[in-house]
Amino acid sequence: MRVTRILTVLFAFVLLFNISCSNDDSIEISPITYQNGYLISNEGKFTSYGANVMFITRDLGLMQYNIYAYNNNNEILGDVLQTIGLDGNKAYLVMNNSNKIVVVDRYTFKKLGTITDQINNPRGITFANGFIYVANMNFSSGAKSVTKYKISDLSLVKKTDFTENIDTVVQAGGNVFVQNATFGSGNKVTYINTATDTMTPITVPNGDINRIVSDNTNVYTISSTTTDSYIYKISSTGTITPVITLTGIPNATNLQIDNGKFYFSSGAKVYATSVATPTVPTTALLTTSDGADIGFTLYGFNVVDGRIFTSDVKKFGAESEMTVYSAANGSKIYSFKTGGLGANGAYVNP
Repeated sequence: MRVTRILTVLFAFVLLFNISCSNDDSIEISPITYQNGYLISNEGKFTSYGANVMFITRDLGLMQYNIYAYNNNNEILGDVLQTIGLDGNKAYLVMNNSNKIVVVDRYTFKKLGTITDQINNPRGITFANGFIYVANMNFSSGAKSVTKYKISDLSLVKKTDFTENIDTVVQAGGNVFVQNATFGSGNKVTYINTATDTMTPITVPNGDINRIVSDNTNVYTISSTTTDSYIYKISSTGTITPVITLTGIPNATNLQIDNGKFYFSSGAKVYATSVATPTVPTTALLTTSDGADIGFTLYGFNVVDGRIFTSDVKKFGAESEMTVYSAANGSKIYSFKTGGLGANGAYVNP
């Protein structure tokens, strides 16, 4: 007899197992895989070594907490999971205060390796032409660098020091772009030609940059002042052009692109507009209370798969809660506990 059951296992994990039962009541449990779902990153409280990753299926019906520990003999992941990078069949867990990148199989979450060489408070990661690029920003020492590694063996290729602050790093058209702005302060992006490793600074004309994202062969930035906000496009070769001035929308941040639309937030409001023919939104797609206790900054905000994921981190004093909205009309779909503190991201794992 072959049946499908939901089992509660270690640490109240919720899993879907295929169970085969024979006449002698023996049970075979199929290997767990994390395909066709979302990886939820829990940053953890600073210096607590409480970072972890949660998995939830694409239909939002089943979830498992702390999948890294579960699949690696209860190994502690580390301190401050900044972001997750996905490339090929691997997931790269960027551990900011632990000064390492933990590499796992993205479908089994078994550990494959660790990068530590010249890692110094990493904040971002991207991939281009067989290499890994990591953005490092140590606010205590002031050290800033982009480090480059081979995907094949994780060995260090090059470290490039920066004078400007560093945050997000993205890839477009095979080249790399570094956001030289942190916490809404700074107006530059560094373009790295990966064929030559030459770097060119690009200045955004208006406002301070709050987020850069890549979409196909272009990079988009959102910058803002206390009265207006701006979206610019940077081509894969480093040419910058204005996209739209968001007149009357101040301090816009959290830029995301999904299904041909820009999504961004201003305070507690989330807006959407077309990438191809953008117009200034006159009404918000939704208004959320997530992040109210930390100033409506929406600590976790991702738009993937036609869904908006926001997180309420509860001042890092209690388990985070994530809410899922329709990206089409802003209606609430689902909310769930994330199994950790400081939920800061949702990543589709198809």
